[in-house]
Amino acid sequence: MKIVLQRITKASVSVDSTVVGEIAKGMLILLGVGHEDTKEDADWLVQKVTGMRIFSDEDGKMNLSSKDVSGEFLVISQFTLHASTKKGNRPSYIKAARPEVAIPLYEYFIEQLKTVSQGKVATGEFGADMQVSLINDGPVTIVVDSRSK
Repeated sequence: MKIVLQRITKASVSVDSTVVGEIAKGMLILLGVGHEDTKEDADWLVQKVTGMRIFSDEDGKMNLSSKDVSGEFLVISQFTLHASTKKGNRPSYIKAARPEVAIPLYEYFIEQLKTVSQGKVATGEFGADMQVSLINDGPVTIVVDSRSK
């Protein structure tokens, strides 16, 4: 699994001009599921994300986790994180999991994130054409790959 997480002050996702998920201060997580990914990858990423100290303390240092600041999460499925750009100019998505594999792992990740964070977890709509709006705080943007533990 690959994620791109962004520390945000607010974020929302819309489908067909209707907001389906929105959060205040926290993290926007773009989640890409590969065909070799497992629940163990999801568990590892959830622990990594909820423990990641990317929020500022009283001295302006990034020392606080989402738990410390009651941070919220917006999780968006994004198979394009598994794009291969080695050949030509058209990306290949052969490493991205098919929906029958990706959807259960995406849903498992969300449920584990809700359990571990004990905070608000909003989502987009898997496979939909979504419009994501955010205010990146910092900006802080981090890429995490469960294959690079």
